Amino acid sequence: MKWVTTANVHFDRVASPWLIRRFIDPSAQFFFVQRDQIDSRPKDAIPIAIPGFKLGPHDENGTTFTKLLKEYKLTDPALLHMAEVVERGVKFVLEGYRPPITDRDGQIGVGFLAFSDGMILHKTSDQERLDAS
Repeated sequence: MKWVTTANVHFDRVASPWLIRRFIDPSAQFFFVQRDQIDSRPKDAIPIAIPGFKLGPHDENGTTFTKLLKEYKLTDPALLHMAEVVERGVKFVLEGYRPPITDRDGQIGVGFLAFSDGMILHKTSDQERLDAS
């Protein structure tokens, strides 16, 4: 199947394609559109992390990663744990959350976030970032 998200993938939009490829659609193809060109997206692709769609970006209903888990009824405890890590990393960026040393998931989330930031610096295309991550 085809999937589409906005360009300049980062953290949740790297974790979500990872989840899709490994647990939902092993032959997934990903397409990337600029935020101001969402209407030019492939119409036969499933939108992820695009505002206004079922599997939209992180909001009060959770991250895109969490929304994918719910939509595809993935209940593996390791994936649910990973969802917590992604949630904490997103909170770090959007809400200024600074995990205490006792919040292991938060600490891991910040570490994955740093890794994701590094991918932006070292890989020139979104597809390269997904592949390397």
